[in-house]
Amino acid sequence: MKEKLEKRLAELKVEFESGKKVMAEYDAKQADLRDTLLRISGAIQILEEEISKENETDDTNSLPETVNAEYTNLMTQKSG
Repeated sequence: MKEKLEKRLAELKVEFESGKKVMAEYDAKQADLRDTLLRISGAIQILEEEISKENETDDTNSLPETVNAEYTNLMTQKSG
């Protein structure tokens, strides 16, 4: 009976160590994934800001040419 218990104890210790190793690997993967998501989130924010700036510029540039020319003239007169 004692041998059976000792054998089972040894098996459980091996399984426990294996589980700790797997958990450490998953923790490392989780940290890497967190860093990746943070970088992607920052890139998304930058691109959204750039698109917003482009949309503001496009709003001015999308005016008909005559209106755009008049706008340019007014801006030139205003600064001069």
